[in-house]
Amino acid sequence: MIYLIISILLNTLLFVIFKYFSFYKVNNLQAIVVNYLVAAFVGYFSNQSFTDIISLPTRPWLPGTIFLGVLFITLFNVLAITTQKGGLSVVSIASKMSVVIPVVFAFVVYKDHITLFKVIGIILALLAVYLVSKKTTSPSIEGKYLYLPVLLFLGSGILDTVLKYVETNYVKPEETNLYSATIFLIAGISGIIFMAIHWLITKNRFELKSVIAGIVLGIPNFYSIFFLLKALNIKGLESSYIFPVNNVGIVLLSAIVGVLLFNEKLTSSNKTGIVMAIFGIVFMSLRY
Repeated sequence: MIYLIISILLNTLLFVIFKYFSFYKVNNLQAIVVNYLVAAFVGYFSNQSFTDIISLPTRPWLPGTIFLGVLFITLFNVLAITTQKGGLSVVSIASKMSVVIPVVFAFVVYKDHITLFKVIGIILALLAVYLVSKKTTSPSIEGKYLYLPVLLFLGSGILDTVLKYVETNYVKPEETNLYSATIFLIAGISGIIFMAIHWLITKNRFELKSVIAGIVLGIPNFYSIFFLLKALNIKGLESSYIFPVNNVGIVLLSAIVGVLLFNEKLTSSNKTGIVMAIFGIVFMSLRY
């Protein structure tokens, strides 16, 4: 359980860091790419596994990490475009509601236990995510751009599902560091290619503050994934419990931090969502 709590705390820290990105006008794409490379370095360094890079082609989970790494950078760009067309509220709801996909997958493929308490808890968690993420006006997006939140929803759900599937079926417990680091390495390489194409079009120069921001983001970003994988590897904690609790925990704690650090205002819907989040976690925990 401690791994899950640490993952939630670190993901909330990422929310805070992204907030400061806007304050300091950091180039998000540049910082994200640096962040992926830093996260990869941290993973390889902490496990003293730089020499293991040579053996990556022999690892059975390499195709999965390539898929996940490319999906990371792809989702970042979908997220950026969706934010421009529909706003942060649409992005938050689409990405967090995607937890439905790995939960359904866990019930069907992993045969996770279905109990009345868990179902009620998951429903409350989904409602909580919607209500806490919703701003004063209802989230909306032009009809011609509806495919963007749909892509974000599907992509985020598939990412979590594949992350768990590859970890369960191909990754040995002692390879968690190497597996996590390689995902970020592939994401970083994919990001460099995308950024090079972007530079040819825009001619935007690379900024030093993007490097600093990427370093600050990369360290907690690596460990947020690392501890989520550790939590998913705990016997007795099913992924149909971990994913909803992780998502609703991040939304809940981020809302609280937003109020305390950034003077954000909570609407009545947000407050109702926070209460639902607490009850949702309690109901999902009753089986355990």
